[in-house]
Amino acid sequence: MSSVFCYISKSKPLDSSLVKNFSKLASSRGKNSSSVLQAASLSKLELVKSRSRLEKLSDKIKGASKLVIGYCGLNVTSEQEIAPLISDDLLLFFDGLILNRPVNTEEFRVNTATNIDILLELIANSVQQGKTLTVAVEGALQKIKGNVNGLLLAPKQGKLLAFSNHGSLFVSDTDEQLLIASERAWLQQYASEAQQLIGVKEFDISEAPIDYQLTKNVLFNSVDEFPALASDLSVLQYKIHDLKRCSRCILPETMPYIRFDAKGVCNYCHSYKKRNQPKDKQHFIELIEPYRRTQGYDCIVPFSGGRDSCYALHMIVNELKLKPITYTYDWGMVTDVGRRNIALMCGALGVENIVVADDIEKKRKNIAMNFAAWLKNPHLGMLNILTAGDKHFFRYVNKVKEETGVSLNLWGVNPLEVTHFKTGFLGIEPDFERQKVYASGKLGQLRYQSKRFKQMLKSPGYFNSSLWDTLSGEYFRSSAKKTDYFHVFDYWQWEEGAINGLLAEYDWELASDTPTTWRIGDGTAGIYNYIYYTLAGFTEHDTFRSNQVREGELTREQALKLVEAENAPCHDNLRWYLASTGFDFVDTIKRINAIPRMHERLY
Repeated sequence: MSSVFCYISKSKPLDSSLVKNFSKLASSRGKNSSSVLQAASLSKLELVKSRSRLEKLSDKIKGASKLVIGYCGLNVTSEQEIAPLISDDLLLFFDGLILNRPVNTEEFRVNTATNIDILLELIANSVQQGKTLTVAVEGALQKIKGNVNGLLLAPKQGKLLAFSNHGSLFVSDTDEQLLIASERAWLQQYASEAQQLIGVKEFDISEAPIDYQLTKNVLFNSVDEFPALASDLSVLQYKIHDLKRCSRCILPETMPYIRFDAKGVCNYCHSYKKRNQPKDKQHFIELIEPYRRTQGYDCIVPFSGGRDSCYALHMIVNELKLKPITYTYDWGMVTDVGRRNIALMCGALGVENIVVADDIEKKRKNIAMNFAAWLKNPHLGMLNILTAGDKHFFRYVNKVKEETGVSLNLWGVNPLEVTHFKTGFLGIEPDFERQKVYASGKLGQLRYQSKRFKQMLKSPGYFNSSLWDTLSGEYFRSSAKKTDYFHVFDYWQWEEGAINGLLAEYDWELASDTPTTWRIGDGTAGIYNYIYYTLAGFTEHDTFRSNQVREGELTREQALKLVEAENAPCHDNLRWYLASTGFDFVDTIKRINAIPRMHERLY
């Protein structure tokens, strides 16, 4: 994900404090790559690119500049991936994801290297054919799949074009200045009005054609973000374990706190209360009716790009007829598949997507420190610490509510995701009365953290600089008060077949290494499920499918067949995760494989 902004001063000197503040705000969309284009006049453009936060480039902006365009994004492996792209005297600053596949057809002059190149090639080809810039951009947008924001600078024509196909671009144009940014809240700090842009808007920034010079300074070490991926997948182990399982569901004997009666039925089945029983839909409509607005957005949809949030977004737009804005928290473990599905759905539904990107380098370092501590003293109850960094998802919902002035937030959380075993391995008995997917309450958190603390003492590496990030994230997830907060699937039936069928109509992308549609946007799922299966003989797929059996949505035989495929190692996800956190693939998998198994100790 990325962000763009533009500031053109028309009748007054550059407001350097405004630019610096915009740079700081924009960095929330991406902290790992950036660029600034500035010009005192269009005849002399100066471009700086860096693998750093955008705000770090603020001191390079000169007071005499009349035009400043800024870009920030996530990790890149080469300088060419940082905006702007340049072709035929056109400079394209881009925010979003394009999902068209690069192909060599008559429509493109070359077999383009990246999807973003396709957009610029389409525009440049049309301009060469004599079409105006606006017509060229409009034509390109019609052929693009995904979500697109862009700023196209054509200095020789004295033009700047702003465009968006989903409304995540805002404009304030006055006699004194032109401001353009990826989020309305940024503009509203400096402009009384900020108009949402859907489509293309052209601005004249010079009265005459200009011959220009471009000076480029690259503050960049051209090294790969990840080390070379290991090719030896034979180190991954997978076999079907011969475990005693519940005669009604499929939970195995290694499930924490499991007990079987004389007929072989487990206590989880005996205590289960059906969860996929939606309340009255009409009551839900009445609840949200006061939140509808005549202008602007009606609700915020926390949006991971996963199966359930994508389906929920479809229902919110097409069934509830609400005008949503989506919010995504990127903490460094959002997969490329997840990002592409976010772009796909937002582009198709015409929905703005706000991205809050944390310091990904720092977040991945936190994961690496905690994973190293786990490997020194493996304990299944401590695996949750690998996902602690994503709990700030809940914190930033409130920030987005404040910035947008939208109070209602609608979540698409699957009601059958309750696992019990992740805390069970830590020594916490299952709470069969719990109705929420996530445990909440201060007493519950105190008990959970005290159990975790005892395990941390056994591997001091857990006491590292990530500790505050972990604890504060847990607070926002489980203890902080949530208001104007509803779950779509509390009122809408969750049906896997219907959901998968609908997403297929959008050409929703599946992962390459697993048949399931669940968790494929989560970069951590591959590693923790591999560890759970290797050491305990089951994964969260077993608990999920067991819940479906209890709901009457699957037979036991169907569930067993499904998890046989779903529990297989997700090799691409594993390699990506270990590379991004700095662990050697073969060495780490061998260390996991050498840990004593629970199921081997039962006999």
